Amino acid sequence: MDSDGQLDLYRGVADRLKAAHSRVHSLHVSEDIRLALIRKLLVITAAAKHDVASAAQRLDHLMRGLNEGRFPDDGTV
Repeated sequence: MDSDGQLDLYRGVADRLKAAHSRVHSLHVSEDIRLALIRKLLVITAAAKHDVASAAQRLDHLMRGLNEGRFPDDGTV
């Protein structure tokens, strides 16, 4: 991938991670669930430093789970 494409991918993932953090903070869930989701987002953030494409897939999976109402306490996200 060219450097401009890589930069665009990083920028896109960064924007989506920021939106995901805002969404998690606005959820009406227990503090334990919120912390578990934040930890997942931090892991994805760290992964993006090494493999942004994989991090984007992990973020997609996490957000899809949230959209479907799946949270970490039921072992599905």
